[in-house]
Amino acid sequence: MTDQKDWETTDVVICGCGPTGALLSAYLGRAGVHNVVLEKEPTITTDPRGIALDDDGIRFLQGLGLYDFIYTKIGTSMGRFNFVSGTDCNMHKTPILAMDYNIVGSTNLLKCVPADDVKIAGATGHVGFIGHKQPVLESHIRGCMPSSHCSLRCNATVVELEEDEDWTYCTYRDATGEEHGLRARFFVGADGKTGYTRKQYLEPRGVILEKFHAAFYEETWVALNWRITVPTPQSHPNFPLWERGYSPEQVYDLFFPPEFRFLCNPDRPAVAGRFGLPADRLWRFEYIIHEGEDGYVMASPAEMRRIVYPYITHKGSRYQLAEDVQFPEDCIEVLRCRPFTFSSRTCNVWAKDRVILCGDAAHVFPPFGGQGIVSGFRDAISLSWRLAMLCRYHSNKKTHHHVLKAWYEERRQQLKISLATTVANGVMVCETHPLKIFLRDWYIWFIQFIPSWKRQLQHGRRNAAIFRYRYSNGMPFIPDLNGGLYLPQVYCRRTEDSEILFTDDVIYCLDNTTSLFRLFVYVRDSSEIPAIKHALEGIENWSRGEFNPTNIPFISEGSDVEAISSSKGRNIFQLASADEFAKSPLCTDRPRPLDYDSFLLGNKVQGKYIIVRMDRIVFASCANEDELGGAVQTMLGVLYGDNSA
Repeated sequence: MTDQKDWETTDVVICGCGPTGALLSAYLGRAGVHNVVLEKEPTITTDPRGIALDDDGIRFLQGLGLYDFIYTKIGTSMGRFNFVSGTDCNMHKTPILAMDYNIVGSTNLLKCVPADDVKIAGATGHVGFIGHKQPVLESHIRGCMPSSHCSLRCNATVVELEEDEDWTYCTYRDATGEEHGLRARFFVGADGKTGYTRKQYLEPRGVILEKFHAAFYEETWVALNWRITVPTPQSHPNFPLWERGYSPEQVYDLFFPPEFRFLCNPDRPAVAGRFGLPADRLWRFEYIIHEGEDGYVMASPAEMRRIVYPYITHKGSRYQLAEDVQFPEDCIEVLRCRPFTFSSRTCNVWAKDRVILCGDAAHVFPPFGGQGIVSGFRDAISLSWRLAMLCRYHSNKKTHHHVLKAWYEERRQQLKISLATTVANGVMVCETHPLKIFLRDWYIWFIQFIPSWKRQLQHGRRNAAIFRYRYSNGMPFIPDLNGGLYLPQVYCRRTEDSEILFTDDVIYCLDNTTSLFRLFVYVRDSSEIPAIKHALEGIENWSRGEFNPTNIPFISEGSDVEAISSSKGRNIFQLASADEFAKSPLCTDRPRPLDYDSFLLGNKVQGKYIIVRMDRIVFASCANEDELGGAVQTMLGVLYGDNSA
């Protein structure tokens, strides 16, 4: 690369500051990695696009210290997902299936079933989904980008990208038209499916967006957002439900009911539900565009009214009225109504040399599983610690090829699970064949007479909450020591002051450490703690400073208060119950936990000394000090590039 510009140098350049780019920047900043984020828009886009975020996404926001804002500023639990069959436009019809996403965990009711065979409904301690307001979500994530390591530049359009063996060279144009040069170790494209990174730079180099799942999906839908104003007897004195004794809030609930609905209408499949905070009164409705129809015509005001208004028009007989009742049109503000083409695709590779794709730039999802934003989050958190490792320990080595390849090969495994579930939901919603609809409805009705099957149906996609990566060469975990497992999160109580916490907040949120791995100790008998503390006294030396014995948290199943109290320190924690969590400030503005299993963490990790990665994946779970010593040496090999794990 010739020195034609005065290149500003940083570790990582991120193209795009949507949810994925912002989260990646924030986690890189926390790891001490200097990064510059280039965003072509002047401000956060005010149009709410994605509206659903699952419990993994909530967990990653928690990791940035945003938990206090999730239910107060960002969104609300979505509760149940109701699948409603039939051609009648009735959102109050009894659903054929209701998936309950208020459930946070699964108590092992089947004691005779091996632990690995038990279906787990959730593994994070959080509700299954929140309906969020994306601009608010993005604003809070941007607020977590530390100014000491993160530089956000808006009105910045990438116009050129080059690279050599050691650096990437990016030219961007600011709002005045002036061009600037950025040199970075890595360039990450988080600029969406039509962004510069893939479309203009990587596609000419052989990177393509291809069909990923056997049950491939591609359809055009119209997505609309409404903001609702609640009518009152003063604003709408002639509205007929006042004389039937209904209050304004009851009217709102009648026409825009809580919870989310998948409308399995063979004439025109649709989805509908609230999102954002209750006070926002935001409502999303999406409907499919049939073959031969023009998406923009079908998004016109006239077509939108024809398709959507029957759902907000109730039969008069329901209220003992002669005429049908329609929600007042002047109480509806249309924020968005436009067509989108959804498909299930992923790129053949997500990284080419030093240029990387993340989020929608690497893969796209149909709208049936709320997996779009959170898949970008999973990309970002799993990429962030690897980039930190490459910039910190591997800057003079050419190891990035196998590190990045192992990253996206891991991610594709989990992506396949998410896509399969999403496409399955879409098939159920979009079925139009009368016989298949008949068989579907009767099958779902019948199997719900079997309690265990009904329970699995109601858990939805959370049955696959705890996944395990299949090992292949270069992946940074030890499969023989339970590595590759997604780390469950439960509730715990600090023994010193009885504060209720999430286990992530004691494992990952440690002061004065920049280690890219964490070690915690899980004990079933609290009396073991003093001996274990003694055994770990020298770990700072043989881990090359990665682990400080004074910071290692101990999580105990035992309730031997005397044994615990004799082990002084703020890093001793006991498992907490669902009732304890429900009474704590952490449960404010969210549902209390249902089907919670406080022993889920111990039952799954199984070992005593657990090394975990920053993306909440178990590196190794060790039963004794000898296994721990070997695992630490393997971990150091990964960190310093001495081996490929």
